[in-house]
Amino acid sequence: MAVITEIEDLRLQAKRRVAKAIFGYVDSGSYTQGTMRANKSDLEAIHLRQRVAVNVDQRNTATTLAGQDASMPVALAPVGLTGLNYGDGEILAAQAAEEFGVPFTLTTMSICSIEDVAAATTKPFWFQLYVMRDRAFAADLIARAKAAKCSALVLTLDLQILGQRHADLRNGLTVPPRPTLSNIADMLSKPSWCASVLLGKRKTFGNLDGHVKGAQGLSTLMAWVGQQFDPTLNWDDVEWIRKQWGGKLILKGILDPEDAKMAARTGADALVVSNHGGRQLDGAMSSIRALPGVLEAVQAENPKMEVWMDGGIRSGQDILKACAMGARGVMAGRSYIYGLGAMGKPGVSLALEIMRKELDVSMALSGIRDIRDANRSHIVLPKHW
Repeated sequence: MAVITEIEDLRLQAKRRVAKAIFGYVDSGSYTQGTMRANKSDLEAIHLRQRVAVNVDQRNTATTLAGQDASMPVALAPVGLTGLNYGDGEILAAQAAEEFGVPFTLTTMSICSIEDVAAATTKPFWFQLYVMRDRAFAADLIARAKAAKCSALVLTLDLQILGQRHADLRNGLTVPPRPTLSNIADMLSKPSWCASVLLGKRKTFGNLDGHVKGAQGLSTLMAWVGQQFDPTLNWDDVEWIRKQWGGKLILKGILDPEDAKMAARTGADALVVSNHGGRQLDGAMSSIRALPGVLEAVQAENPKMEVWMDGGIRSGQDILKACAMGARGVMAGRSYIYGLGAMGKPGVSLALEIMRKELDVSMALSGIRDIRDANRSHIVLPKHW
């Protein structure tokens, strides 16, 4: 095995190990993938200010996110099909996050269920909710998250309809993968992936299987999912969800300052500046470019609301830049999924350790002792911004 020094090393190893359709689902964006690329390139365009002769002994990367202690300002983002990148993937990622001291977010579209993850962890995790047309099912998901003692609900707002991802169509993505000749040939070339998935607890959507009325078997469950993303989702629904949940609420998918104002008025605890990792509206602004406008809008409406971001986070330098731009923290998705696909649970831990080490060293060389002190004085923005 080659020496792994950065997230890209894990990405390349995951690409070799994971079935093509599953890796493509994680690795790709919608349409031309312009927004997905911008998430990364706009972060790269921000420069850190190198400072010298500053006492940077005893540095601190820890903070709090929505009142929860975090060893660094990172939460693991909700990622669909995590358990098809590696068997029991959601459980393994949640355990790695718990041991590392950062929040883990389980998605509605997970392979392992809420109950599976709760039974395998000792501390509360977060649950991400997609609001379906079937509001009774949404209410049941919320109740199940409560029963599992989830400590925050992450409500995704930017998937009223599904953005087209060309890679998924070309690769014939299904859950579980359809046994076509090309898929079989690909899977036979990746025996360790096959073994991990076959030995995993579940092979389909664990939060849905057995909980959807009238859906008997995989084909009817998939048809139900395809019909359930709700284009009528609006701010009244957010208020209904807030009352149903009653706990910490995080709104994910805000890019526009006008939407940020509306989000700030809901009484939610935090929002995530996000374009769904470039997987929804291609051509939308990158998350880091949208962050300042959202921050300004939130400060005017609800200064207590925390503002985070996701999209393009691949390193500790990216984390530092986001915090210097004003984010309380970030959500990272692809970075830990690459680690999971490459090595299972140790890969998730390694991805987190790589980012924390990079964050710590970058703080030191930027003259920062505490990540909570990072601000605009520590970066140089491109002139055209």
